[in-house]
Amino acid sequence: MTTPVCTRASNGKTRPPSYPSFASYVSARQPVLLRTARSLTANPSDAEDLLQTALAKTYVAWERIEDHRALDGYVRRALLNTRTSQWRKRKVDEFACEELPEPEPQPGDDDPAEKQALHDAMWRAIMKLPARQRAMVVLRYYEDLSEAQTAEVLGVSVGTVKSAVSRALGKLREDPELGVVR
Repeated sequence: MTTPVCTRASNGKTRPPSYPSFASYVSARQPVLLRTARSLTANPSDAEDLLQTALAKTYVAWERIEDHRALDGYVRRALLNTRTSQWRKRKVDEFACEELPEPEPQPGDDDPAEKQALHDAMWRAIMKLPARQRAMVVLRYYEDLSEAQTAEVLGVSVGTVKSAVSRALGKLREDPELGVVR
């Protein structure tokens, strides 16, 4: 069983006033206000926290708000002001230094120069192919078209695309510059 949090304090103070109109406003407008909060933050959890903080500020000022038709604007302004205060107070962990740290190489990361050399060798090998095979390989693998789409673009049958691409890949496998072994 849970114990109520807001009870009469022992020093004689009463609990804060309850505003039924505030509760009905929050239940009716919460989804819209949450969308606004999400547009101000990158994280959905941060958006919920931001909305709760803005609603707490609105609750404190509930009696002072004269025009309850302008509540959305009031809460939106509270959201924006709260978010602005949060990023102004944010601790900055960046500092200037003489040398920029280089990222540690990860396993599987190839040398960029080797990647470029392989890329260049691949294009030289593709350029050695006959024009029709070259067109089919480029459409199939670089433009990422399906066999049917490649056939439609070139005005040939799907079987022609399959056989021509197969022959072209065989020639690429045998190209000594690529160094790919069957």
